[in-house]
Amino acid sequence: MAADLATLCVKREITIRHAITQMNANRNGIVLIVDQERTLAGTITDGDVRRAILAEISLDEPVELLLERKTGSRYSNPITVPAGQTREHMLRTLQEHDILHLPVVDDANRVVDLVTLKDLLPEEVQTMQAVIMAGGRGTRLQPLTDDIPKPMLPVGDRPIMELMIDQLKEAGITNVNVTVHHKIEKITDHFGDGRDFGVNISYLTEERPLGTAGALGLMGNPQETMLVVNGDILTQVDFRSMLTYHREHNADLTVAVFQHDTQIAYGVIETEDAWVKGIKEKPVLRSLINAGIYLLEPGVFDFIPKDSPFDMTELIQTLLDNKLGVAAFPIHEYWLDIGQPDDYREANEHLAGRGQQR
Repeated sequence: MAADLATLCVKREITIRHAITQMNANRNGIVLIVDQERTLAGTITDGDVRRAILAEISLDEPVELLLERKTGSRYSNPITVPAGQTREHMLRTLQEHDILHLPVVDDANRVVDLVTLKDLLPEEVQTMQAVIMAGGRGTRLQPLTDDIPKPMLPVGDRPIMELMIDQLKEAGITNVNVTVHHKIEKITDHFGDGRDFGVNISYLTEERPLGTAGALGLMGNPQETMLVVNGDILTQVDFRSMLTYHREHNADLTVAVFQHDTQIAYGVIETEDAWVKGIKEKPVLRSLINAGIYLLEPGVFDFIPKDSPFDMTELIQTLLDNKLGVAAFPIHEYWLDIGQPDDYREANEHLAGRGQQR
């Protein structure tokens, strides 16, 4: 299996932000906390990081803080396997403990490798299909969108939606539905049936704007989990990690959320009745905003009206009113909503900086 220990093994003094960088580099959704001799002290998973974001823990805190948060849980001591064990033994250990990662250690508890469930069961693919919401008019980006749908605006030398389709394909999603309304032929002429892009594309035509969820009423209830993404976002979100998170929480709907910081330009006075109890000089307010990426179980489609305007915010509230489970999946990857001209410029600058144009 020969894991890349240089990107997997980190010291407890590094920041959570640095740990995220290492996770993105090793693409295993985990880092192993070790000392100078590579002796294993603990593990930090992608889920640990996302739960920390929900708890409003700063990503500039040391990753050791996440180890401390696991104290007393069944994950406080990492599950490991001695080097030299059979694949059958490692698979049984993963399944018995319901984990995805298994550090391999020597007699001195030094890390020598990492085994993952996908290494041992590569044929077990978590299936889902996707819907790209591409029917909006993009009025905030006019005049750029007068003659072209917003998802077809070029970022680098390729349309926004083409970048999204590449990302879906990388996550193993090849069945893609696209909602269309504004300048439909610009999208259908470019993508066709999707064959040239390695996917199968079907189109859902909105005769009138149906909102961010209403267009889903044009399709029948799916048989599997459905990923729904807005067609005007640029992101590096790991959709497979989102699906794992969704299923771990047994959610009916999961919404991706992004931490947005707002700097207050004034000193904020804290009061109780007529008395000043404190003052915060130019505080930063942190909010989790809707990132326009959702996972829906088939039963959720029963709450979506047919051929009627309906937004995702309404769907989420309806599910909450009916006591269904709605989970928040915090994003730590790059994410940008291309809603304003400044956002569009930033998207092009970001892609140029990563050298992804081709």
